[in-house]
Amino acid sequence: MSRGGARAGAAALLLALAAAGCGYSLRGTLPEHLQTVAVPVFVNRTREPAVENIVTRAVVEAFTTNGRLRVVRPEDADAILEGEIIGYDLQSVAFDASANVRQFRLVVTMNLRLRDVRQNTVIYQRAGVQERADFRVPGTVSDTIAREESALRTAATDIGRAIVSFTIERF
Repeated sequence: MSRGGARAGAAALLLALAAAGCGYSLRGTLPEHLQTVAVPVFVNRTREPAVENIVTRAVVEAFTTNGRLRVVRPEDADAILEGEIIGYDLQSVAFDASANVRQFRLVVTMNLRLRDVRQNTVIYQRAGVQERADFRVPGTVSDTIAREESALRTAATDIGRAIVSFTIERF
């Protein structure tokens, strides 16, 4: 074996040992019997209308894209992800010389619970999960509203990805 081949083999072995040593798995740490998940529409505890639909849709899309758990109806699910949106906060973060807001930060806060329906146990429960998205505004109210909606979709996409990652990996 050449020196380069020996080095590559040694590097691969070290990487495999390191991955095994830290408990990392490409399949994640969910129990094998969990193959499906239901994601009922999250409860909206804020005054922001329809935020629950956008966030729930993004979470379903993230599970569908990931492929580890198939999204099904609650009566067919191995697990059910329940969520409630408890915060929708629009913060001013940048101003122009005339003290007009030029950049906002949207912060969405949620409580989550994943239940194993087959074993009647709670897999995880997380309170106060937050995701944020910043957006700039040119000045008109209609532009601000349109950009806020876009920021919500961005935050919802990030929320969905974070939930799927946490669910699959459970670190």
